[in-house]
Amino acid sequence: MSTTGNKRASRTAVANGKSVKAETPSFGHIPEPHAVAVRIDGEKLWVEADDGRELGVPLSRFPRLANATAEQRANWRLLGRGIGIHWPEVDEDISVARLFGSPTD
Repeated sequence: MSTTGNKRASRTAVANGKSVKAETPSFGHIPEPHAVAVRIDGEKLWVEADDGRELGVPLSRFPRLANATAEQRANWRLLGRGIGIHWPEVDEDISVARLFGSPTD
């Protein structure tokens, strides 16, 4: 079921043998985050999104980055206005939406 805007989705449940319509909030489309800044400390990849969120992910989830030198890690660029991050020297590409847990097609 999909809704947009501030509409509410309704579900029918049965309580005490009677049908009851329950309203559940729907928040509409939540835009995918776009990276605006990237940094790597000794243990984590940090990504700042355009909506102000910042996420730290253990480097162990990205073996190419974990095994790269500091210089190779520092050489990154944003893809498609921040939908992805690319490290050319280690051939690593990361989807920002997947990092932040957004649904992807």
